[in-house]
Amino acid sequence: MKFVISGAFQPPQHLVPIALAAEEAGYEAMAFSDHAIYPETLDTPYPYTDDGSRRYDENSEFPDAWVVAGALAAVTKRLRFTTNVFVLPMRNPFLAAKAIATAAAISSDRITLTVGVGWSKVEFELLGQDFQRRGARADEMLEVMQKLWSGEMVEHDGEFYRFDRLKLTPPIPEKRIPVWVGGISQPALRRAARNDGWLSDLQTTAEILECVETVRAHRERLGRSESFDVMASASDAGNVEGYQRLGDGGVNHILTMPWAFYHGLTDDLEKKIDGIQRFGDDVIEKMR
Repeated sequence: MKFVISGAFQPPQHLVPIALAAEEAGYEAMAFSDHAIYPETLDTPYPYTDDGSRRYDENSEFPDAWVVAGALAAVTKRLRFTTNVFVLPMRNPFLAAKAIATAAAISSDRITLTVGVGWSKVEFELLGQDFQRRGARADEMLEVMQKLWSGEMVEHDGEFYRFDRLKLTPPIPEKRIPVWVGGISQPALRRAARNDGWLSDLQTTAEILECVETVRAHRERLGRSESFDVMASASDAGNVEGYQRLGDGGVNHILTMPWAFYHGLTDDLEKKIDGIQRFGDDVIEKMR
């Protein structure tokens, strides 16, 4: 089992010490959440709560994931970086491919791209992207980006994107960037099956394992027998035994905010570092 520390909502000045402590404590990776703006009034409900209200507020921090990954790569040696999630279809695929490729080059290929299709219509509109067919467009964007990351002259003639032969200017990733998909809808689970991994929402162990089985079934129908990654955040698991149950069901990455187990959702950096270190001793070391 590998552990991923959540960098969601953290002040930028806390990210370097959190990353250094996480690497020292044996974490595999660090993940960053993604929103560009905070609309005061929603035009589409937040899909991950019963009443449609957001889990964050207007003061929650959302630093740019790829800027942060590049900065933290400069002060770490082993820690990987991913997203929770990167809302791909509200971006331009060429600019997204360039930013992610740059982060991969700076980090010596310590990047995993975890994407979602988003839910905030107003955010899409403000970034100049169509909201209605965002899922299909995200699929084509991934196809386009893989071509761009090849380092070759490429062309594309798709439903949403068409271009003659061109090449993404360096840097180009030296290794293939893994693509995981977040989301709990049936389209999201099918999209995860077509890619390299799946990311859960904050769910119970039973809900997570049910989704894992669904992704596995989709992969079997696609003839994909190779293993796939699962990064999960379980609301009812916080110790070795709970994580072992998830591992037995196919989860191989745990996304967690470890200081919450010891100090709650504190703003105190020293307590965050203490929580990272204690979780490393209490859980990560015992699961090696």
